[in-house]
Amino acid sequence: MDAHLRAGIAIFNAGGYHTAHDAWEEYWLGLDSGTDDERFLHGLIQYTAAVHHARDGNWAGATGLADSALEYLGSLPAQYRGVEVESIRSSLRRLRDDPEVIERRRPLALTHRGEALAPEDLDFEATAIAAEALAERRGEEDLLDRATSYAREDLDGTAEPGRGETDSRILPLVFDYVRDPDHRSLVARRLEQHCDRRQAKADDVAGLFDPEG
Repeated sequence: MDAHLRAGIAIFNAGGYHTAHDAWEEYWLGLDSGTDDERFLHGLIQYTAAVHHARDGNWAGATGLADSALEYLGSLPAQYRGVEVESIRSSLRRLRDDPEVIERRRPLALTHRGEALAPEDLDFEATAIAAEALAERRGEEDLLDRATSYAREDLDGTAEPGRGETDSRILPLVFDYVRDPDHRSLVARRLEQHCDRRQAKADDVAGLFDPEG
């Protein structure tokens, strides 16, 4: 859960108020309804939606979602899973009572274990989750699914003989995709080129390492 949690927090703190929930939603959908973890992530998702609507000037939507988020987070302790839940509840109350506050003040920076996370703070697993969440908004989810799979093989040394890279070109680009929004389109093109080359290389050596090859 930590990787999904940290990915969403970093995206949120970087201004991706709508995209952040995608990093949490995949994990949240697999949880049993009514558990503390389910209510926690549901509340965070509602919080990001409330902020998103407030920034769009949809005051009624923002206040309704803030109320809903408070219900989900209401029974949790002040700190849960390393997150300052009480600070989020306070932010939600301000947003509910005065949704236009979003025009005067940046949303609360979310923290995990006392750290206000930025994309640069994420390890590979959290970065991969963040990359796929960001890619979904850009229609590049298939590309990033391929890229993170190749990067994971290189990182873990699990690529089949002749198919991996000891000096991975894909791994740093996955990090750049998350960390460098100004050049995300360029990074995506580079990832596509390297993934295509990787697939072509795999096709070239297909069968060479089979016993009958």
